[in-house]
Amino acid sequence: MKKKSSLVKLVTAAVFAALTCVATMVISIPIPATKGYVNVGDSVVLIGAFLLGPYYGAAAGALGSALADLFLGYAYFAPGTFLIKGLMALIAALIFSALRDKTKLPFLPAAAAGELWMVLGYFLYESALLGYGAAALGSVPSNLIQAAGGAVIACVLFRALIAVPEIRRFTEKEG
Repeated sequence: MKKKSSLVKLVTAAVFAALTCVATMVISIPIPATKGYVNVGDSVVLIGAFLLGPYYGAAAGALGSALADLFLGYAYFAPGTFLIKGLMALIAALIFSALRDKTKLPFLPAAAAGELWMVLGYFLYESALLGYGAAALGSVPSNLIQAAGGAVIACVLFRALIAVPEIRRFTEKEG
Protein backbone atom coordinates (compact mmCIF):
# COMPACT_ATOMS: atom_id res chain seq x y z
CA MET A 1 0.00 0.00 0.00
CA LYS A 2 2.93 2.35 0.71
CA LYS A 3 4.19 1.89 -2.87
CA LYS A 4 0.80 2.89 -4.32
CA SER A 5 0.63 5.90 -2.02
CA SER A 6 4.11 7.05 -3.12
CA LEU A 7 3.20 6.63 -6.78
CA VAL A 8 0.00 8.66 -6.35
CA LYS A 9 1.97 11.40 -4.60
CA LEU A 10 4.67 11.41 -7.29
CA VAL A 11 2.11 11.64 -10.10
CA THR A 12 0.22 14.37 -8.24
CA ALA A 13 3.49 16.29 -7.79
CA ALA A 14 4.17 16.01 -11.53
CA VAL A 15 0.70 17.37 -12.26
CA PHE A 16 1.29 20.25 -9.85
CA ALA A 17 4.65 21.03 -11.48
CA ALA A 18 2.88 21.24 -14.85
CA LEU A 19 0.02 23.32 -13.42
CA THR A 20 2.52 25.68 -11.79
CA CYS A 21 4.36 26.12 -15.08
CA VAL A 22 1.15 26.78 -17.02
CA ALA A 23 -0.32 29.13 -14.39
CA THR A 24 2.94 31.07 -14.36
CA MET A 25 3.09 31.33 -18.14
CA VAL A 26 -0.57 32.07 -18.87
CA ILE A 27 -0.74 35.22 -16.78
CA SER A 28 2.71 36.79 -16.83
CA ILE A 29 3.06 40.55 -16.82
CA PRO A 30 6.60 41.73 -17.71
CA ILE A 31 8.26 44.28 -15.41
CA PRO A 32 10.82 46.06 -17.65
CA ALA A 33 12.55 47.83 -14.75
CA THR A 34 13.58 44.52 -13.13
CA LYS A 35 13.62 42.34 -16.26
CA GLY A 36 11.26 39.99 -14.41
CA TYR A 37 7.51 39.41 -14.47
CA VAL A 38 4.47 39.10 -12.19
CA ASN A 39 2.39 35.91 -12.41
CA VAL A 40 -0.24 33.80 -10.64
CA GLY A 41 1.86 30.64 -10.40
CA ASP A 42 2.42 31.25 -6.68
CA SER A 43 -1.15 30.18 -5.96
CA VAL A 44 -0.49 26.74 -7.47
CA VAL A 45 2.86 26.47 -5.64
CA LEU A 46 1.06 27.07 -2.34
CA ILE A 47 -1.84 24.70 -3.04
CA GLY A 48 0.67 22.03 -4.03
CA ALA A 49 2.55 22.58 -0.78
CA PHE A 50 -0.63 22.22 1.28
CA LEU A 51 -1.78 19.09 -0.55
CA LEU A 52 1.54 17.34 -1.12
CA GLY A 53 3.51 18.28 1.97
CA PRO A 54 6.99 19.75 2.23
CA TYR A 55 9.07 17.53 -0.02
CA TYR A 56 6.81 16.71 -2.96
CA GLY A 57 5.27 20.19 -2.73
CA ALA A 58 8.70 21.86 -2.80
CA ALA A 59 9.82 19.74 -5.75
CA ALA A 60 6.66 20.53 -7.73
CA GLY A 61 6.81 24.26 -7.01
CA ALA A 62 10.52 24.53 -7.74
CA LEU A 63 10.41 22.56 -10.99
CA GLY A 64 7.23 24.10 -12.40
CA SER A 65 8.31 27.67 -11.64
CA ALA A 66 11.84 27.23 -13.00
CA LEU A 67 10.50 25.62 -16.19
CA ALA A 68 8.22 28.62 -16.72
CA ASP A 69 11.24 30.92 -16.45
CA LEU A 70 13.04 28.86 -19.07
CA PHE A 71 10.07 28.71 -21.44
CA LEU A 72 9.36 32.45 -21.12
CA GLY A 73 12.97 33.44 -21.85
CA TYR A 74 14.04 34.28 -18.29
CA ALA A 75 16.74 31.62 -18.01
CA TYR A 76 18.88 33.86 -15.79
CA PHE A 77 16.10 33.72 -13.19
CA ALA A 78 15.57 29.92 -13.39
CA PRO A 79 18.24 28.84 -10.84
CA GLY A 80 17.08 31.43 -8.32
CA THR A 81 13.44 30.64 -8.99
CA PHE A 82 14.07 26.93 -8.46
CA LEU A 83 15.55 27.61 -5.01
CA ILE A 84 13.18 30.44 -4.02
CA LYS A 85 9.94 28.70 -5.03
CA GLY A 86 11.11 25.37 -3.63
CA LEU A 87 11.83 27.00 -0.27
CA MET A 88 8.57 28.95 -0.49
CA ALA A 89 6.63 25.68 -0.80
CA LEU A 90 8.72 24.00 1.90
CA ILE A 91 8.12 26.86 4.37
CA ALA A 92 4.39 26.98 3.60
CA ALA A 93 3.99 23.19 3.89
CA LEU A 94 5.89 22.96 7.18
CA ILE A 95 3.87 25.77 8.76
CA PHE A 96 0.64 24.30 7.39
CA SER A 97 1.51 20.90 8.88
CA ALA A 98 2.49 22.39 12.23
CA LEU A 99 -0.74 24.40 12.52
CA ARG A 100 -3.17 21.98 10.89
CA ASP A 101 -4.52 20.62 14.19
CA LYS A 102 -4.19 23.90 16.10
CA THR A 103 -6.26 26.31 14.01
CA LYS A 104 -9.13 26.20 11.53
CA LEU A 105 -7.24 28.18 8.89
CA PRO A 106 -3.64 26.90 8.93
CA PHE A 107 -3.16 27.87 5.30
CA LEU A 108 -3.37 31.61 6.04
CA PRO A 109 -0.14 32.00 8.07
CA ALA A 110 1.50 29.32 5.93
CA ALA A 111 0.76 31.21 2.70
CA ALA A 112 1.86 34.53 4.23
CA ALA A 113 5.18 33.11 5.43
CA GLY A 114 5.88 31.38 2.11
CA GLU A 115 5.12 34.52 0.14
CA LEU A 116 7.22 36.73 2.42
CA TRP A 117 10.14 34.40 1.76
CA MET A 118 9.47 34.73 -1.98
CA VAL A 119 9.72 38.54 -1.81
CA LEU A 120 12.89 38.40 0.29
CA GLY A 121 14.38 35.60 -1.82
CA TYR A 122 13.99 37.49 -5.09
CA PHE A 123 15.38 40.66 -3.53
CA LEU A 124 18.47 38.77 -2.37
CA TYR A 125 18.86 36.96 -5.71
CA GLU A 126 18.52 40.13 -7.75
CA SER A 127 20.67 42.32 -5.53
CA ALA A 128 23.52 39.88 -4.87
CA LEU A 129 23.61 37.26 -7.61
CA LEU A 130 22.26 39.26 -10.55
CA GLY A 131 24.26 42.31 -9.42
CA TYR A 132 21.38 44.80 -9.25
CA GLY A 133 22.45 46.02 -5.79
CA ALA A 134 20.03 48.49 -4.22
CA ALA A 135 18.12 48.71 -7.52
CA ALA A 136 16.65 45.32 -6.63
CA LEU A 137 14.38 47.20 -4.23
CA GLY A 138 12.44 48.18 -7.34
CA SER A 139 11.12 44.63 -7.66
CA VAL A 140 9.77 44.50 -4.12
CA PRO A 141 6.44 46.27 -4.83
CA SER A 142 5.58 44.02 -7.80
CA ASN A 143 6.66 40.94 -5.83
CA LEU A 144 4.44 42.04 -2.93
CA ILE A 145 1.50 42.36 -5.34
CA GLN A 146 2.26 38.90 -6.74
CA ALA A 147 2.58 37.54 -3.19
CA ALA A 148 -0.73 39.00 -2.05
CA GLY A 149 -2.54 37.77 -5.14
CA GLY A 150 -0.98 34.32 -4.93
CA ALA A 151 -1.82 33.94 -1.24
CA VAL A 152 -5.43 35.08 -1.65
CA ILE A 153 -6.06 32.88 -4.69
CA ALA A 154 -4.40 29.88 -2.99
CA CYS A 155 -6.36 30.26 0.24
CA VAL A 156 -9.71 30.65 -1.53
CA LEU A 157 -9.08 27.72 -3.89
CA PHE A 158 -7.62 25.49 -1.19
CA ARG A 159 -10.61 26.11 1.05
CA ALA A 160 -12.88 25.07 -1.83
CA LEU A 161 -10.73 22.05 -2.68
CA ILE A 162 -10.72 20.61 0.83
CA ALA A 163 -14.52 20.70 0.79
CA VAL A 164 -14.24 17.77 -1.64
CA PRO A 165 -14.11 14.62 0.55
CA GLU A 166 -11.51 12.80 -1.59
CA ILE A 167 -9.15 15.76 -1.56
CA ARG A 168 -9.65 16.33 2.16
CA ARG A 169 -8.82 12.65 2.84
CA PHE A 170 -5.72 12.91 0.59
CA THR A 171 -4.58 15.98 2.51
CA GLU A 172 -5.18 14.42 5.93
CA LYS A 173 -3.50 11.16 4.96
CA GLU A 174 -0.66 12.43 2.77
CA GLY A 175 -0.05 16.15 3.43
